[in-house]
Amino acid sequence: MRATTIHAPGDIRVEEVPDPSINAPTDAIVKVVAGCVCGSDLWPYRGENPIKAGSTIGHECVGVVEAVGSDVTSFVPGDFVIVPFDHCDNTCPHCAAGVQSACVNLGITQSGQAEYTLVTQAEGSLVRTDGMPDGALLPSLLTLSDVMPTGWHAAVAAGVREGGTVVVVGDGAVGLCGVLAAATMGAEKIIAMSRHEPRQKIATEFGATHIVAERGRPGVAAVEEITGGVGADAVLECVGTGDAMEMAFGIARPGGTVGFVGVPHGVELPIRRMFQKNIGLAGGMAPVRRYLPDLLDLVLSGRINPGIVFDLTLPLEQVAEGYRAMDERRSIKVLIEP
Repeated sequence: MRATTIHAPGDIRVEEVPDPSINAPTDAIVKVVAGCVCGSDLWPYRGENPIKAGSTIGHECVGVVEAVGSDVTSFVPGDFVIVPFDHCDNTCPHCAAGVQSACVNLGITQSGQAEYTLVTQAEGSLVRTDGMPDGALLPSLLTLSDVMPTGWHAAVAAGVREGGTVVVVGDGAVGLCGVLAAATMGAEKIIAMSRHEPRQKIATEFGATHIVAERGRPGVAAVEEITGGVGADAVLECVGTGDAMEMAFGIARPGGTVGFVGVPHGVELPIRRMFQKNIGLAGGMAPVRRYLPDLLDLVLSGRINPGIVFDLTLPLEQVAEGYRAMDERRSIKVLIEP
């Protein structure tokens, strides 16, 4: 099959690789209808994560079931499914506690930017739609494989509540989905930290009531002014850098919580401020399967349209351009069509 591979920082190729196969009774093979480039894919692309030259890359996709193992009884070839990036059996003690991202049989999608992908815990992971969806719905359904549940997880972890004040640090697709999550949960004041006009526009469309372009101390001061010196009840940290985490804790009010979903790189926690101001930290890798059914209902009912975060669609052969566009911030999120 044709698949996206990474060979070194900045070196993305489309190559022929072996087709996935059913190796365990819990497996399923999905023919990818749409995949995408994730902000976390940019960490290895920029040389921040180790790279195994020639390995496939891409963990977000939706598609049609091609084949299933003997333990997969709820899905048959031809079903259109959403593939959570983190596979789970949905029955282990951690899954039962709502932490499917720590499943004892955890798997991760390895070839979402390809013609086919393997799902290692299909019965517990996949969520089927009622037939093949309309093409206009595909972008929003694709966000449900990762970025929308991840933004939602940040909001849940931060304790977003109806009538509360929320700040979202990060204006990538996850941060924008965090804005949408906070608005859907009923937050009254939602401040999006963003410098880029196209992202500011989507944040506003998703429910942001204020936009702050400043960073560092000026950004903290701007939030203090908006909140009357109080700070945010909930802060969604959707970047993963030390600067973003420092900003998040500078913005959080005493007794507030930072919900973090950005993959940490070079982060040191301000433990003394956390202690003195009783500011909590919660979050981590999103348990996508936990949120997926409810989010699917929100999409199908038309209450949310997270697919707006896709501002560039490319064929698989041009996936390298998709990486460049996101790396250079010319695009928010790139949808890839095999």
